[in-house]
Amino acid sequence: MAAARACLVALVLAAAALFVEGGAAAAAAAGNAGRASAQQRRRQLLRQRKVHSHLRRLNKAPVASIESPDGDTIDCVPISNQPAFDHPFLQNHTIQMRPAYHPEGLYDESKVASQQNTQRITQMWHQNGKCPENTIPIRRTKKEDVLRASSVRRYGKKRHRSTPNPMSVDPDMLNESGHQHAIAYVEGDKYYGAKATINVWQPKIEQANEFSLSQLWILGGSFGQDLNSIEAGWQVSPDLYGDNNTRLFTYWTSDAYQATGCYNLLCSGFIQINNQIAMGASIFPISNYGGSQYDINILVWKDPKEGNWWLQFGNDYVLGYWPSFLFSYLADSASMIEWGGEVVNTQPDGSHTSTQMGSGHFPEEGFGKSSYFRNIQVVDSTNNMKAPQGVGSFTEQSNCYDVQNGNNGDWGTYFYYGGPGKNPNCP
Repeated sequence: MAAARACLVALVLAAAALFVEGGAAAAAAAGNAGRASAQQRRRQLLRQRKVHSHLRRLNKAPVASIESPDGDTIDCVPISNQPAFDHPFLQNHTIQMRPAYHPEGLYDESKVASQQNTQRITQMWHQNGKCPENTIPIRRTKKEDVLRASSVRRYGKKRHRSTPNPMSVDPDMLNESGHQHAIAYVEGDKYYGAKATINVWQPKIEQANEFSLSQLWILGGSFGQDLNSIEAGWQVSPDLYGDNNTRLFTYWTSDAYQATGCYNLLCSGFIQINNQIAMGASIFPISNYGGSQYDINILVWKDPKEGNWWLQFGNDYVLGYWPSFLFSYLADSASMIEWGGEVVNTQPDGSHTSTQMGSGHFPEEGFGKSSYFRNIQVVDSTNNMKAPQGVGSFTEQSNCYDVQNGNNGDWGTYFYYGGPGKNPNCP
């Protein structure tokens, strides 16, 4: 009997211990959950503060604002208060209001272009107003724009290794970054600028974190950590802009897209002087498959007097410049020029993306159906524009996106490029 009582007491004591232990564990779990929740709230609060601080830096006080039909707000910011002047080396910079020299031969071609009577491409926000003299139009950055980025620090930046390297022959390296290209290029000389007339389309994007663009690249250095690049063209990027509109854009980097540079005016660097064209704003009209075709002229060149790299859009708009001190190799000259298309292929569901490049159709379909670059030119050491010599072409997977070069009297050196991405030959 005593043994049974002792056994019962032991069972009661064990149950009590288990109950206390269970309660302590539950309390500890609740405490941990509470701490994790508090940490998460602190992280969210810290991110929100970072986002607001970043927005304050980017969105300068405007003298006027224009609501664009596409949902953008364009702020007219005093020219001396633009983001470029946040750069420590530009604190006392005197703005160069015009280039000392244009490339020779530029205006002969403009006369020919004006005789062809091509329709002017414009920006959507122009329908609702214009910015006054001594201001520049800046697309206002919204909170949602920054929150879509992987981090506040990476907002407005391309991924590392996104420049096509035609010299690379390692197929594993080609798709490592998820970027694919169809380009024409020249290398082996010193280049002081490049020009192209680029057909404008609105390619379909499969995943919101993918993009499709058509641009020219002015490159210096190696394809390692020290790559210098100046880029300009058009792009569709839902991640960056929150929609699928075709937009004018620029990019620069002096360290292979690592710490320096950004799209448009999303960091300090590019100095804008023009009050009519907004970087990152929608352009229209857009080409139609089998219908009307529209294109834009992009010219980037190095002013031989001041050494800055200038950007011109169309025949009329000198937009501004990248000061040469931003760069190492490009402070002197470029060693390679590329023209063409780029997409991000995230390989959704393990297969190739169906994000389109150019018109989404292959080069062999030709004019009105496939996208083109025409009248591609380079600027030489004497500041003369000339046809590029020894043009090569490059694509990682020609079954997905391809490129075909050509030459004739009207279009000079040209090429068709692009494709649909995923198709029976590109699974």
